[in-house]
Amino acid sequence: MKTITITGYKPMELNIFKEDDPRIQFIKKALEKRLIAFIEEGLEWVLISGQMGVELWAADVVMALKDEYDINVAIVPPFENQDARWPDALKEKYEEMTMLADFFQPLYKGEYKAPYQFRAKDTWLIDKSDGVLLLVDEDYPASVQYFLAIAQSTENYPIFTITPADIDDVVEEMRMSDPAYWDESY
Repeated sequence: MKTITITGYKPMELNIFKEDDPRIQFIKKALEKRLIAFIEEGLEWVLISGQMGVELWAADVVMALKDEYDINVAIVPPFENQDARWPDALKEKYEEMTMLADFFQPLYKGEYKAPYQFRAKDTWLIDKSDGVLLLVDEDYPASVQYFLAIAQSTENYPIFTITPADIDDVVEEMRMSDPAYWDESY
């Protein structure tokens, strides 16, 4: 697999309302763990639409991995200025990521027009990638359900997931990697 799409929840769907929420580090660690495995198997490109939440966190992870790995990130939003209504801190982060990305180009010129732009974005990401890595709880898919439905109906399109159980495993691994965890004096 040379190219993978990454998507998942928006922050508010995870009850995350600040960029310094400690839960984000667990999500990023889970993304990093999966990405490294894919990179070691030949992954070259990560595709995202740049939506806030999992996609921007994935872009952060890819940027950090560039120090050790030959990996690229493409940001292809459904339309220009998708961040127009976002909080200022997220707008700044989005702008920074679009400048640092190896490729950036909105799918449609101009502002938001209609929901077809989101469907077209999902279809484009699936058409241009060899599989998807989704952060999703299939019992509560929220907005991820739209991408997931198209991906599931696409023949021979691998769907890899990071589930709440995977995040729990990462939390436990990170706890156990802290030397204080093993200190019997507390």
